[in-house]
Amino acid sequence: MKKAILLLAVAITSMSFINWHYNLDEAKTTAKKEHKHILLNFSGSDWCGPCIRLHKEILGSDAFQKFATGNLVLVNADFPRMKKNQLSKEQQKINDALADQYNSKGNFPLTLLLNENGKIVKQWEGLPSSTPEEFTEEVQFAIDQDK
Repeated sequence: MKKAILLLAVAITSMSFINWHYNLDEAKTTAKKEHKHILLNFSGSDWCGPCIRLHKEILGSDAFQKFATGNLVLVNADFPRMKKNQLSKEQQKINDALADQYNSKGNFPLTLLLNENGKIVKQWEGLPSSTPEEFTEEVQFAIDQDK
C-alpha cells in the first residue's frame, strides 16, 4: 500500500514538470513534427547560481511550463562541475558540440530560442530580470515575429 501511495505521489508530482530533451537533433525532429520552436538552455546546474535560479524561478514556474507544453521543445545543455554530477561521455560530447555551435563564448546561463531548423530567433544572456509571465510573453512575441 505504501508503495502504491508513493508511486501515485511521484506520478502526480512528475506531471507538473515539462519534458527536457538533451539532444538537439531529436528536439529538431520533434519541433518539425509538432510545428514548435526550440528553447535551448546552457546551464551549469551545480555551480552557476544564475543558472539554478533561472531553472527554479522562471523555467520551472507554472506560467512558463504551461506555455512551453504547447509551444516549445526544450533542450538543456548542462555543464556540471562536481564529480558526482558528471555526464556520460556521450552526453558531454553532445553538449560540447552544442556549445561549439551556439555558445562559443561560454556564457552561463545562455538561453536561445531556435526555429525548428536550429536557427537562432532570440537569445537571453544571463538571468532575465523579468517575471516568469514576462519572460513567457517575450518568448511568445519572438515566436510571433518569426512566423
